[in-house]
Amino acid sequence: MIATGSLGEQQYEVYVLDTSHVPELMTLQQEVVEALPDKAILQPLDEEELLFILQGNGLMIGIFVGDKLIAFRALLEPELDAEHLGYDIGLTTEADLRQVLYQEISNVHPDFRGYGLQRLMAEIVMAQVDSSKHPIICATVMPYNIASLKDKFLQGMHVAALKYKYGGKLRYVFVKYLNEAVVCGEETVDISMGDTEGQQQLLKAGFVGIEMKSAGDDFIVTYRKK
Repeated sequence: MIATGSLGEQQYEVYVLDTSHVPELMTLQQEVVEALPDKAILQPLDEEELLFILQGNGLMIGIFVGDKLIAFRALLEPELDAEHLGYDIGLTTEADLRQVLYQEISNVHPDFRGYGLQRLMAEIVMAQVDSSKHPIICATVMPYNIASLKDKFLQGMHVAALKYKYGGKLRYVFVKYLNEAVVCGEETVDISMGDTEGQQQLLKAGFVGIEMKSAGDDFIVTYRKK
């Protein structure tokens, strides 16, 4: 056990997961997907992908209430393939690419939303990272996946790219450097999250996405010049 606390009157415990937890992980993912109004927001990991992380290629933590797994969050040490997010943030050498960890999937059971478990798990799992080995954290998020976008911005991650990944799916590429601060200037631009081309032009011009806010029926992303 690496942490404990309470959710209202219920106690929870946090553990580092292993391969024995795969059936529970598969069940929880299915429960989460079934509760989503837009199933495309979440891409569940299959059994092979879960096992890859749990067999030494990353880290996964889980929150239990009693014997029930109610939430989990994963970090992945990615393979060096053509889709590697390091390329999207400007890395080129194998040594640099190996410094990258991905924030992978994060699931919370529908019955336990509203307790801030996403943020709690982010704090706990990031505290387990060896920043001398993996000082760069990357993640991808679909535009308008508001909960996941809020999670990334709250962690101090910023948008470094917006491009089509994984066979044509539009994704923000987020990054956080654990051992250095990204210094930006004063120049900012607010732009609709739906303006893909406009955001890509800003990113090409050296801007990064630093926060988002609601604007009527839309969401605005604030970009700042590095």
